Amino acid sequence: MVKALCDFLMFLTRVIGKIKNLLFWALVYSFCGFCACLVLLKLLWHIIRKPAESFQWTERETLPACVNDTSLGTHCYVRIKESGLRFHYVAAGERGKPLMLLLHGFPEFWYSWRYQLQEFKCGFRVIAVDLRGYGESDAPVGRENYQLDCLITDIKEIVDSLGYKKCVLIGHNWGGLIAWCFAIYYPEMLNKIIILNCPHPAVFSDYLMRHPSQLIKLSYFFFCQVPWLPEFALTINDFKVLKYLFTSQSTGIRRKECRMTADEIEAYLYIFSQRGAFSGPLDHFRNVFSSLPLNQNEVVSPTLLLWGEKEGFMDFRMAQLSKSYVRNCFRLHVVPGASHWLQQDQPQLVNRLIWAFLKEGDQ
Repeated sequence: MVKALCDFLMFLTRVIGKIKNLLFWALVYSFCGFCACLVLLKLLWHIIRKPAESFQWTERETLPACVNDTSLGTHCYVRIKESGLRFHYVAAGERGKPLMLLLHGFPEFWYSWRYQLQEFKCGFRVIAVDLRGYGESDAPVGRENYQLDCLITDIKEIVDSLGYKKCVLIGHNWGGLIAWCFAIYYPEMLNKIIILNCPHPAVFSDYLMRHPSQLIKLSYFFFCQVPWLPEFALTINDFKVLKYLFTSQSTGIRRKECRMTADEIEAYLYIFSQRGAFSGPLDHFRNVFSSLPLNQNEVVSPTLLLWGEKEGFMDFRMAQLSKSYVRNCFRLHVVPGASHWLQQDQPQLVNRLIWAFLKEGDQ
């Protein structure tokens, strides 16, 4: 009798799990379709009103001088064994010092870490890498090449290829998601992990299901699941959306003295105006829902989570809930006045918080 009851409960649990999974995917695809329809209507209205501007975009041919600033570091390349892909990175600090690896978000590239490259080179070999599909790193064709496990393996292979066994890993936005996952699957390769404006992946997937308001804030995430339309939307009117993300009052860098110069904006436009430059980055997003939830979630490395007070894409509650998945020292700091792009918005404060965390129980 007891065995029969246990079997029934196990069966019931599996059925409930399958129903939850079915509901999750129904929600994802329904919201993807809804977001795509809204954007399509907006694009059509824009094309009708300003047809010439809508299809105007320029492929930049000259790399802005700020990207070649030698004070930021040296441009290097590394080819990894697992996939054979070549990755571009900028390195600052002496070889042989402990490794600090920086993972950028979307839509960014290594340059988003310019303030940290200069700050931490005194104590670390600082590497700001262009993720798979971004900037000067290789961009294999096909959505299947951007699955989350491929991106995690990239980081392991990069650390190995650079001749290190461990690193301090720092990730922002999408790079933060990869950093969380790396900490889950390769804890032995980490000294400490620092995340900027990205909740733990388990919180991310669960919170979306329970809070419709967060679905709206992350509507771009769902829109990016649609083929080809996001690529077109991001290039329309000479990359107006890209400029808006970094310069507008609602989503842009807020601190006046840290706002991007015209040259820096051109650096981003140079990277993303190259033919097919958005395909790889958007394929990162297109694989996220098939990769979550993860089969394990525990983080055992000391963790610092920094959150911009003016973060406009994700609820602060997601940052607070991330603590329950860390089985070690966990620090959560809200950066006053900072936007989603907090390492560029409040670089001095962010750098001080990182230094303080790194010096805690110095290894």
